[in-house]
Amino acid sequence: MAAATPDPARTLLLIGHLTEPIRLAKSLGLNVILIQHKDKFQPEQAELADVTLIADYTDWAVLRPLAEAAHRIWNFSAALSLTEPGLEPAGRINDLFGLGGTGHRAAHLLRDKLAMRRHLAAAGAPTVAAEPLREREDLRAFGDRHGYPFVVKPTDLTAGFGISLVRGPQDAGPVWERVRATRADGVDRGTTLYELKDYLMEEYICGPEYSVETFSFAGRHVVVAITEKLVGSAHFAELGHAMPARVDAGTAAAITAATAEFLDVIGVADGPAHTELRISPRGPLVIESHNRIGGGRIGALVRAAYGIDLTHYTLAWPFGLVSALPGPPEPIGAACARGLVGRPGRIAAVEGVEELRKHPDVLAVDVSARPGAVVRRMRDNWDRLGLVAVAASDTDKAVRLCEELIETVTVRMEGDR
Repeated sequence: MAAATPDPARTLLLIGHLTEPIRLAKSLGLNVILIQHKDKFQPEQAELADVTLIADYTDWAVLRPLAEAAHRIWNFSAALSLTEPGLEPAGRINDLFGLGGTGHRAAHLLRDKLAMRRHLAAAGAPTVAAEPLREREDLRAFGDRHGYPFVVKPTDLTAGFGISLVRGPQDAGPVWERVRATRADGVDRGTTLYELKDYLMEEYICGPEYSVETFSFAGRHVVVAITEKLVGSAHFAELGHAMPARVDAGTAAAITAATAEFLDVIGVADGPAHTELRISPRGPLVIESHNRIGGGRIGALVRAAYGIDLTHYTLAWPFGLVSALPGPPEPIGAACARGLVGRPGRIAAVEGVEELRKHPDVLAVDVSARPGAVVRRMRDNWDRLGLVAVAASDTDKAVRLCEELIETVTVRMEGDR
């Protein structure tokens, strides 16, 4: 264990996440106390952090005494997480020591989608009907009350996991069986840090889908980017993102206003947020939101399209090491990310990855597909085989380039000729 930190005012308690944010925090001159889960620990993290504690930070009974001891010894002045399972724990720590930042209540409302819907309805904010799913009969009753189609999904998971569309009464049986099976099996991919707790039913929101990357400065919400979502019709997985979104000024203004109202009602006042919404016939309606930076390489897209490093702002803002953005930044370019999608079967070979990495306009190539791995039917984001992100001068060119380059990666399946 390292020696006591010399400057508490520059000391950060970081809950989980990857190695790069720790490196960035140290480059900002911060002292870092890292509490990391054993399943996510990498030796380099301990080399970078001033103090590293290995514990199940998703268990408050475990985390609280560690946080109290760390605060007593090093008196950290900020606590945050950049990873989904760490957001509520960081909020609890902020509340416990009065550190500011996003507290547990707001973080919980963003994780628990049923609680979020109820909170919005109680506040008179725009939302859709939502109810808990406890038994099969609830599906028919919800359809009778609110019509079809409607969505069934876990209350507290991400990446499109476990979501079903109920198009009519005939879907109640198959959807209920999928819910029962998923409850029994739990989360079988992605990360072991997610826990499947319950399901909700909510009205389906139709219309084009966008995500909004914001950063809040003492209650003032700045839209850094509106991201156009590239989605399919057969599942709820995201196939990609493009920014700046190709929307007119009126739509952009409506998205901005709806996002700011939502964040105000939820209680997010500082830091990043990734808010997903659709432009329905009633106007923009929020699907879900997270008090973190969006996944799917959205951070890299923001840097390429707007020159803004959201991770830098997240780490620097609590310590006054960065000035608040005066307003939405002007784009300096465009960017797009596309998911690599396979077909069911067993992978024999993956080709073209190294050549693709050499392309001058490629921002990132993430390929998880490996020979011998089994590919299942596409259901959610965790079923993607990888991702390619590119930069270009405008959004149309970025989308076209990404579509072209993703085709240069070949996933050969056993039995292919």
